Amino acid sequence: MVQGLKATVLVDNNTFIDRYYVAEPALSILLEYSEKKVLFDAGYSDAFLRNADKMGLDLLDLDSIVLSHGHIDHTGGLAFLIQRLSEATTENRAVNTPNLIGHPFCLYPRPTPPLHDVGSLISEDRARLHFKVHWSKEPFWLTDKLVFLGEIPRKFAFEGKNPYPSTIIMPDGSKKPDLLLDDSALVYKSQKGLVIFAGCSHSGICNTIEYAKEVCQEKRIVDILGGLHLLKPSPEQLVGTCNFMKSVNPTAVHACHCTSLASLVALASTCSIKGAGVGLQLEYK
Repeated sequence: MVQGLKATVLVDNNTFIDRYYVAEPALSILLEYSEKKVLFDAGYSDAFLRNADKMGLDLLDLDSIVLSHGHIDHTGGLAFLIQRLSEATTENRAVNTPNLIGHPFCLYPRPTPPLHDVGSLISEDRARLHFKVHWSKEPFWLTDKLVFLGEIPRKFAFEGKNPYPSTIIMPDGSKKPDLLLDDSALVYKSQKGLVIFAGCSHSGICNTIEYAKEVCQEKRIVDILGGLHLLKPSPEQLVGTCNFMKSVNPTAVHACHCTSLASLVALASTCSIKGAGVGLQLEYK
């Protein structure tokens, strides 16, 4: 049994040198805590499964899958996981039926011209055939120390604005501007403070940190692992984020996926930026 929480990056844009895993512009992280296995996002393809196989990690016994939001680079792998679970069942291998946790909007279609859909490959109806689905706009506690934040309030004016000219199709067929209200994060309450797992931080990483502190009643930030959505930030957003990070003073920031080199360089002057990629393993007590 893992003491504390162990995080393994299964998918990222980059891989560690001399470790021959598969990279793709997507994200997937396996969390192991107190005999529980939680998959945070499933990447774009079957890359997370291939990398897990190489690492000797079994994903047939997942307790939960948590979706940071509905974009295909975080949900695309669900179809391949369903195939893997179905094959194992046919072969009479032991298979767990995991919980699927996310915001209610996660699997709604997202037309983004010229693309027909940048959202999930599977519908909610299909998801319910294979997973125990739990949607929540409110914080949802998976364990006593691991919480899905739900819908994140956007208090900082410099971030969390609509980043795409996209729409989202609601269950009644109506189309609305896609404000990515489903963007969320997973937080672990360690002995030394909070560890925040972020998918893309469309809500804004500063908004995410503030809400995590409120939900968990804890001000200390041990680490942030994931995408910060700082690919082409405005000067206002980059300065605001750097100033906020300096004030929060996280012990470490493993920024990856949707964080540009220029943003990493800027952040490095205000907080402790660490390398990240497929194969990274971190443990928190």
